Amino acid sequence: MQLIDELESRIAAGPGLFRAQLMREDIARLRKLESLARSVSEPEAYRSAGRKLGWTTLDARTSELGGALEELLDAVREATVSPSGAADARTVEAWRALAQLRMERLVGCLATPLPRLTE
Repeated sequence: MQLIDELESRIAAGPGLFRAQLMREDIARLRKLESLARSVSEPEAYRSAGRKLGWTTLDARTSELGGALEELLDAVREATVSPSGAADARTVEAWRALAQLRMERLVGCLATPLPRLTE
């Protein structure tokens, strides 16, 4: 899959230890999705299993990824079952949208102000 190749190339370029680890985790998820797409014939069963691959810590906030995650799941399935350049391009675009949304959720979570402590 073109997306996995692209992520592996980014790791080889030396993005830093933390970023490289995140990319390796995402590559593992994408490979699991490919495997699910090959082994699970029912689309909804595939989507259900695909949602539970740890897209957020303990999948606690995965439901917030909504349509972006669904689009990626469908794109990976299409690229795996019916490979084509268009399917690969759809997968890359879906990945970018999901990655941006996940980062917004993470930053939003971290940016929530803490209550002031009184002395």
